[in-house]
Amino acid sequence: MSNNLHQAGVKLLKQLGRHADVVMDVYLSGSINEGQHDDKVVEKLKKSGILWRPEPDQDLRLKRSVRALLEEALSDERNRQIDANVGSALATIKTLADHYKEARANSDYSASEAYLADLNEHVYSFTDSLRYSVRVLWGRINNEFGYVGSISAKIRENELAQSQVTELLNGLDMFQFSELGEIAGDIRQLRKLLITNMQETLSQCTQELSVVQARLFELLGRFRQIQGRTRLLKGWLLHNDLHPDYVVNDHVSHNNIAPLFNCSEPLLAAAHVDVQNPQHELDLLDIVAQVKAINHTDKPLNTRETEVAFSLDDTQEFAIPDNPLKQAVDEYFCAIIDSGQAQSALEYLAQKQLPWDSESWIYQVIGGYEGLPEEHKRFFELEPLGEPDPIYSGNYIIHDVELWLA
Repeated sequence: MSNNLHQAGVKLLKQLGRHADVVMDVYLSGSINEGQHDDKVVEKLKKSGILWRPEPDQDLRLKRSVRALLEEALSDERNRQIDANVGSALATIKTLADHYKEARANSDYSASEAYLADLNEHVYSFTDSLRYSVRVLWGRINNEFGYVGSISAKIRENELAQSQVTELLNGLDMFQFSELGEIAGDIRQLRKLLITNMQETLSQCTQELSVVQARLFELLGRFRQIQGRTRLLKGWLLHNDLHPDYVVNDHVSHNNIAPLFNCSEPLLAAAHVDVQNPQHELDLLDIVAQVKAINHTDKPLNTRETEVAFSLDDTQEFAIPDNPLKQAVDEYFCAIIDSGQAQSALEYLAQKQLPWDSESWIYQVIGGYEGLPEEHKRFFELEPLGEPDPIYSGNYIIHDVELWLA
C-alpha cells in the first residue's frame, strides 16, 4: 500500500515539475485557455487531479489543494483563505487518540503505530495551520490590505479578518486541556502531543490573535476616518460641479452668525505657581515675603514707669564636651588602623578595661561605624558575630562584632 502511494506521489510531482509553466499560467490567470496549450498536456493534468472543471460550460481551474500549496509556498498576499474550523480538527484528534489507546490496549502494535503516526500528522498539521493563519493575518495588517484599491474594500477586508479572528478564538476556547489530559492518561506519547506541544502553541497563538484583533480595530478606525474625510471632500466637489456660480458668503458681516463659524480660539490662561512643583519653591517664597502682616490687637500697651538700661556684651565661648563612650569608640577605630589586624569589640573592651557594659559598647561601635562618612566607611569592614535564635526563626542574636581594615 505504501509503495503504491509512493509511486503515485512521485508521478504527480513529476507532472507538476514537467508542466510547471501551464500550472503557473492557470494559477495567475485563474483559468486555462485550452486553445493555447497542448490537448494531451491538459488531459494529463485533468486525469491527475491538478485541473478540474466546476461546471460543464466553465473553464478548467486549479484544484484547491494545488492552489493552496502554491499560495503558501509563494507567500501570495492575495491569499485570504484561513481555516477557522477548529472544531473538526479537535474531533479528529480525539478520535485518533481513542483509536491509538484501543489498539495499544489490545497489543496491536502495528495498528497503534499507524494511529500514532496519523495523530502526529493531524496535530502538527493543525498547529502549523494555526500558525499560518496568524502569519496571513499579520501580512494583511502590515500591508494595510494593499491588495485592494479602495477604502471601502479595505474596510470590508478588515471586517472579514475580524470575523476570522473571532472564529479562531472561539474555536480555541473549545480546547479543554483537562479533558485532553484525561484522554492521554499516563501515556507519554499522548501527553507530549496533546498537552505539552499543543498547549504551548495554542497559548502563543491566542496571545498573537489578541494583538491582531487590537491592530485590526485600530486600522478600521483609521480607514473609516479617511473614508469620512473623502466623502466630505467628494460632496464639496460635487456641490461645486452642480453649482459653478457658488460663492462663499462673508459670514462676518451677518447679524446672526452660524454657530459653526462663531467659535473663537481658546485664550491662554494666566500662569500660576504650582504649589506641588518643587521647582517653584523660590517663587512661592518670594510671594510669601511680599505679604504684609497686619495685626489688629485691642490689648493695651504696657509702659514701664522707669527706664531700664541694658548693654550688649560679647558672648562667652563655651564648648560641649564629647561623650566619653564615643571617644573610646574613636580610639578603638584608631587602634584598628594602627595595628592593621582584626579585633572584636569585646576583646578591646576587656583589654582596655573600659567601664561600660558590653551591650552599650557594641551598640556604640555599630553606631560609630554606620555614622562614618562614605569615603571613610569603605576602609573598614564590620562583621556581626552571633547565632540564629533557637526559638524564633528569622532572628539573629549578635554577641559581638569584629572590625578590620578593608
